[in-house]
Amino acid sequence: MNFDLPQLIKTFGYLGVWAIVFAESGLMVGFFLPGDSLLFTAGFVASQPNSLNIWTLIFGAFVCAVAGDNVGYATGHRWGRRLFHKEDSRLFKKSYLEKTENFYEKHGQKAVVMARFMPLVRTFAPIVAGVAAMKYKTFMYYNLIGGFLWTFGITLMGYYLGRVIPDVDKYLLPIVLGIIVISFVPSIIHIIQERRDSKKD
Repeated sequence: MNFDLPQLIKTFGYLGVWAIVFAESGLMVGFFLPGDSLLFTAGFVASQPNSLNIWTLIFGAFVCAVAGDNVGYATGHRWGRRLFHKEDSRLFKKSYLEKTENFYEKHGQKAVVMARFMPLVRTFAPIVAGVAAMKYKTFMYYNLIGGFLWTFGITLMGYYLGRVIPDVDKYLLPIVLGIIVISFVPSIIHIIQERRDSKKD
């Protein structure tokens, strides 16, 4: 990292954090944004005197995360499905849509929740859920659960470590890097399992 994330959070405040959370959750251009490390660092910043209010920070992040996923779902449902209504091409085939719909019918609830903790995946999971025509009530229910666990869990972790560990800011960079690495583990495991399953078939 060649920038001071805590200082950026202090500079842009609540709106800066909330905007990034929304963009990463709901806009396809947000897949490169550092959601996990951002929330953790924002929680740490909130633990310092005369800084952000932790509950205002978390509540706003939660609302933006849920709203962002709703935008992603609506985008996938409204425009994504149209791509599969045309003649088959290399990228868009009706068989792909059928497989996606079957997957979300069986595993959609778990996918929506787990995607929150997986970089890149959390940006595209709500869009794919919309393309797969996952029932909106079901999507929204698990969207709320996933958004709650992600925003409250990651942010409070940073907050309480900032309160409990003396001079934790000295270790902030390795902790944030560790979170980034760990957050990619589920995606790597999933890819390995898919490759093993494809070889078996």
